[in-house]
Amino acid sequence: MASVALRKAAKEAAAERLILERFLPYRLSILSNRISRAIAARYAKTFDLTIPEWRIIAVLGRRPGLTARQVAKATEMDKVAVSRAVAKLVAAKRVSADVHDADARAQSLTLTAQGEALHARIAPIALESERRLLAALSAGERAKFDALIDRLLDAAREL
Repeated sequence: MASVALRKAAKEAAAERLILERFLPYRLSILSNRISRAIAARYAKTFDLTIPEWRIIAVLGRRPGLTARQVAKATEMDKVAVSRAVAKLVAAKRVSADVHDADARAQSLTLTAQGEALHARIAPIALESERRLLAALSAGERAKFDALIDRLLDAAREL
């Protein structure tokens, strides 16, 4: 009798197991990584740029003057990864780091002329990749997908 109960408990536990390939966070991570790598393949060697470095350039291209902490928050990237990428971008003269007006301990990050030129060359590559990816969806599906992503982003803030 005990073995029947154990088998039943094991069967119920198996039903509750995580099926990684169907787990939404895993699937979104795979999708994001696959897309980022595909886009990076088009710019990484030509421009000697990593994915984190491009993300920082893209954010600063839209929002100059952020601190590394603000960049990390805006991109959801690890602070250490942001710090390393910023240091490399500053050394390559693609980003300038000046004392932040409101906090002398922080640095205000802006694209240099070289960083702006890089942004101007890579942004169309990224946008074309996005267009090619989204071509798999109809206009209605894209609108619905955008709305669903926004809802999931809001819900994720509450986790």
